[in-house]
Amino acid sequence: MAEMPTHFLSIAELGERYRRRSLSPVEVTRRSFARIAALDPSLNSFITVLETESLTQAEAATRELAAGHDRGPLHGVPIAIKDLVDVAGVPTTFASRADSPKRPTADAALVRRIREAGAVIIGKTNLLEYAYGAVHPDFGQTNNPWDTKRTSGGSSGGSAAAVAAGFCFAAVGTDTGGSIRIPAAYCGIVGLKPTYGLVDLDGVEALSWSLDHAGPMARSCGDAALLLQAMTGTLPRIKTPDLAGLRFGIMAHPGADRFLEPGVRQAFESVVAALSAAGAQIRDVNIPGLEEAADALLTILGPEASIVHEHRLGVHASGYAETTRKQIEAGFAVPATAYVRARQFQRALSERFDRLFETLDAVLSPAVPWVAPAEDPAIGDEGGEAEMLYSGVYNLVGLPALSLPCGLADGLPAGLQIVGSRRADGRILAIGASVEQLRPRLVPPL
Repeated sequence: MAEMPTHFLSIAELGERYRRRSLSPVEVTRRSFARIAALDPSLNSFITVLETESLTQAEAATRELAAGHDRGPLHGVPIAIKDLVDVAGVPTTFASRADSPKRPTADAALVRRIREAGAVIIGKTNLLEYAYGAVHPDFGQTNNPWDTKRTSGGSSGGSAAAVAAGFCFAAVGTDTGGSIRIPAAYCGIVGLKPTYGLVDLDGVEALSWSLDHAGPMARSCGDAALLLQAMTGTLPRIKTPDLAGLRFGIMAHPGADRFLEPGVRQAFESVVAALSAAGAQIRDVNIPGLEEAADALLTILGPEASIVHEHRLGVHASGYAETTRKQIEAGFAVPATAYVRARQFQRALSERFDRLFETLDAVLSPAVPWVAPAEDPAIGDEGGEAEMLYSGVYNLVGLPALSLPCGLADGLPAGLQIVGSRRADGRILAIGASVEQLRPRLVPPL
């Protein structure tokens, strides 16, 4: 078997080479920038590339490791940050012209922790404008490394494409209705929406404070766990479990028969069959009221996003893409009674899921009903609601949800979603690592 190129090594493999000095952070960081220069013009995954600053960080990491000052697994590892998250001294653009760029003087809390872990921050990645489902024409769509005529997904598409293309070893994304997991599925990587509140969002631009999450995107569950550990400082090292005896529920999602593409269905069912053959217990499950989840999510998201943007809209309305501006304006029309009822439903649905997990280790579903389309569907229309068919409910109830590759459908990646009980983030990453052993690793044809 041919040796894996440096840019597709796991973080653990990269770290092992650093520590036996067959590679250095400076060398790897330079290679990252060379690859970005060669390939990113066709992908558009980065808004800001921090070549000078990153090489300074890489030089410091090289010196520290040589002196025996080891900060841990991420020391000297190139990482990218979604351009919704503050990095001190670097413009935060939000991929918008409305009140942009912001010029932060302090790191977001999660960035501060990533720096403390010794990572090299190589740049800020592209996104849908303010993470609200639309491309701003001045920033453009991030294209998919598997097919540059297709989207990498939203809103964390820049982070997903950068990881999939081998520009960095992991990246930070944010997720309000699937914005980590959808791009991860489209690009054939791993993306985790953590338990609500696990990752500190100080310094991360809000979209909907009741639904927002930040989390890791990487090429494996092990790498995602290392970045999550750095972001939180709390996650224990994952141990890959034996699949025999694990209890999986196949969630019945209303609308799946209408929207689930045959190739994605086949990839999902193939993984389920492999889990069953490995001794896992599989059963169908359902949650009463799940068909109301999409409406409840949008009823919460709309008004909260409008309040977040109220002042900005009044002063900088012309700086928004038209679709984003209209969505913000529409949120002000949602009745307060509808918002309150949606929050009440959110609490009731969360309690139903908590009871379900008393008898299950994880819930399984496809991550998205289809493979990457040519462009991102609009939030609120049928395509946007269908894209979030499997993902949005877990923002509503705040449970950890993981997307990882489960095969190819028509030559493009399909995603498997694994959902766990509250604060079981390490557990579902460990289960995901076991599932990875059942499937060949996906590498885009770049």
